[in-house]
Amino acid sequence: MSNTFLRLSVLFVVLGVSLGYWMGATHNFIVSPVHAHINLLGWVSMFLYGLFYRVFPDAAAGWLPKVHLALAVIGLPVMMIGLTIQLLAIASLMPVVPILMIVGPTLVLLGMVAFAVIVFRATGGKPAAAAA
Repeated sequence: MSNTFLRLSVLFVVLGVSLGYWMGATHNFIVSPVHAHINLLGWVSMFLYGLFYRVFPDAAAGWLPKVHLALAVIGLPVMMIGLTIQLLAIASLMPVVPILMIVGPTLVLLGMVAFAVIVFRATGGKPAAAAA
């Protein structure tokens, strides 16, 4: 679980930084919110998830961490696609924006709630480094 989140975070930071580079090169900053969300939810949050699961490896056991991973991995791209379509006002795709902008953020929120439950369960014990 830790490695999966850490690797995903690196993919998201490459995507986020590339988008930022493109915006700077073209002087077109209309998708800045997409860039910010990819960096925050993709790079920062997923990296922190990975570090948490590294410190508390037992927290990765069971079905809830798998649900957390699925919600995070599906929710962010769905939300970013919807936000990009909305910001760029791609007329032919605008009818799907409300669906994407409800489903994506809802999945992200549910993933955060799942992670909160996992953290509260796991932090009743000692971190892996302290247990050794």
